[in-house]
Amino acid sequence: FVGDNVFSPMCGYRSHGFNNFSTRHGWAEAFAGIRSSHIKYICPHAPIMPVTLNMNMAMPSWFDIIGLSPDSQEDESGIKQAAENVKALIDQEVKNGIPSNRIILGGFSQGGALSLYTALTTQQKLAGVTALSCWLPLRGSFPQGPINSTNRDISVLQCHGDCDPLVPLMFGSLTVEKLKTLINPSNVTFKIYEGMMHSSCQQVVLKCFANTYQ
Repeated sequence: FVGDNVFSPMCGYRSHGFNNFSTRHGWAEAFAGIRSSHIKYICPHAPIMPVTLNMNMAMPSWFDIIGLSPDSQEDESGIKQAAENVKALIDQEVKNGIPSNRIILGGFSQGGALSLYTALTTQQKLAGVTALSCWLPLRGSFPQGPINSTNRDISVLQCHGDCDPLVPLMFGSLTVEKLKTLINPSNVTFKIYEGMMHSSCQQVVLKCFANTYQ
C-alpha cells in the first residue's frame, strides 16, 4: 500500500465497529506493540446515536444499522454523512503535509464498511484500504462496471472469519465479488480465517501491518 518510499510521511486511519463501548481504544492498543515511528495512526471514535437494530438504544455507531441481511434497508444519509466526516479528516492530514496517496483507510465491522465506501466515493487518491469482517454499504448504488474514480487502482486487503455469526462470511464474499468489478481486481486481496468469529486475531493484525509496507 505504501508506495515507493516507506520513510516518507504516512497516515493510517482505523475505525471501530458499532456498539463498541468496551473496545473503543482497542485498535489503538492493538497497534501499540507493532507501530512504526514514521507512520501516524489515527483511530477516530464513532458518535453516540440510537441504533434501530438494538431497539434504538444509544451507542457508538458511524451510521444507523437497520438489519443484518443483504437486502436490509440501509441508512443512506447516515452512511454518506459518515463518509464526508472521514473525508474531512483526510483533508486535515493533507493540510498537515501528508499527501492523500500516503493515507490508508481501515476498519473493523462497521468501521471497515465505512472505510470501503469512503475510498470508493472520494476524489482523494488514497494508498489503500484494510477492511476487516465487514461489507460494502449501499452496494446497489455503485455501477455494474468499473468506477470512474481516482481510486480505481486502489489496493484493498479484506479479511473475514469463516465462523462470523454477526456479519457472516457471505457478506465478505459478496463484497469482494463486487469490489473486483469496481476496481482493478488484481489489487483486491481476500483472506479467510478458519475458526475466527466476529473478531480479530494476531494474524490479522500482523497481516494489516505487513501490507503497510507493500
